[in-house]
Amino acid sequence: MLKTLISSSALILSMSSLVQADAPTAFDVAEDHTRIHMAAAPVHENGMPAHGNAFVSQGYIYPEGTLADGIVGVLEDGNPAFPDLVLGTWTCDGYFVGEGGNATTGVWVISRQVFAFDDGATIITQGSEIADIGKANPRPVTGATGPYAEFDGGLIQTTLGFNDFWGLSATYTFEDHPMDKEKAQDASYYGHNPIDEDDHLEWDSGVPVGPVFDAGVIPSI
Repeated sequence: MLKTLISSSALILSMSSLVQADAPTAFDVAEDHTRIHMAAAPVHENGMPAHGNAFVSQGYIYPEGTLADGIVGVLEDGNPAFPDLVLGTWTCDGYFVGEGGNATTGVWVISRQVFAFDDGATIITQGSEIADIGKANPRPVTGATGPYAEFDGGLIQTTLGFNDFWGLSATYTFEDHPMDKEKAQDASYYGHNPIDEDDHLEWDSGVPVGPVFDAGVIPSI
C-alpha cells in the first residue's frame, strides 16, 4: 500500500514537472494599437497622458524572440503579424504616474497585466513599469493558473521599444527561470544591486497580519 502510494506520488510529480517543462517560461508581447484606450484627461500640453490618466490595452503573446531586432508583431489594422505564432492575449490596465507619457526614464505606469494563454493558463502581475528601453523591470506575480501556479518569483519585463503605431513591444521571463540565473548575478543587468538566485519578489516584514490593537482603542504613539 505504502509502496503504491509512493509510486503514485512520484508519477504525479513527474507529470507536473513535464507540464511545467512544456509551458513557456519566457515570451514576447506586441501591443495592439487599435485596442489602446486612455482617458480624455488629464493630459500634458502635447496631448500625452499625464499623472493620473487611466488606460486599458490589449495585445498578442508570442514565443520568446519573435520581436527581437525591431520586429513588429502587429499589422496596421491591429491584426497579429504572425497569427500562427500567437500564444494568447495580453491585457494591461492601470494609471500613468509621474511624467506619464512624457517620461523617458523611471516609473511612468502602475499597472496590472493579465497573460491569458490559449491553452487556458493565466499569469497576473501587478506593479510599476519603467519608461527605459532595454532595462529589466521585475514585477510580482500576484496570481496564476495551470502550470504557472507552481512557479515562484516574479516576471521580468524588458521593454524592447514602440512600433510605428505607438504600440509597446516587450519581452518577459520568469525571475527564477534557469536562463536568468547568470543575469541575476549581473548588477548591470538590473541597473542596481545583483539579486541572489534564491531571492524572489516576496517580502516578509515580520509584522503580524490583522489588527494589532483592540477595536475602538487608538494606540498611543
